[in-house]
Amino acid sequence: MTDDAETIEPLHPHEEEFLRALGRVMSLLPRVVDAEMLAEQEINGNEYMTLVHLSEAPDNQLRMSELASMCGLSLSGMTRVVQRLERQRLVLRVKCPDDGRAWLAVLTGSGWTRLRQAWPSNLASMRRHVFSRLEGCDLEAATVVLERIAPKP
Repeated sequence: MTDDAETIEPLHPHEEEFLRALGRVMSLLPRVVDAEMLAEQEINGNEYMTLVHLSEAPDNQLRMSELASMCGLSLSGMTRVVQRLERQRLVLRVKCPDDGRAWLAVLTGSGWTRLRQAWPSNLASMRRHVFSRLEGCDLEAATVVLERIAPKP
């Protein structure tokens, strides 16, 4: 044990409770939303968010590495997601014209249609599992706190 480790204060019980609650949310919420999205729309959360990010990007396309970062996935994980979406003709992968080593993911017309179909289910799930439980909370203040932990890119 180093001298620094000996001087670190243990977590206060409220801090410990907060971290455990945050961990439960981070673990449970994606699984619950995934299950609902798969049951209702036959699309999982990573696939849905991939379509969302592409829909918001200029020309509906992003470098695979940038898309992976936005979705919180490794490049290989993002490649698997995009390959599944490609098989459904929702996304295309094309060589980046500026950099022959890089690939772009491009949202197709079918991808737009699929996103519009899935959006109501995702919205209902978010309202049911998140916002219905935050009534009376200051969402703007909560957002500021969360962005201190995970700043916008």
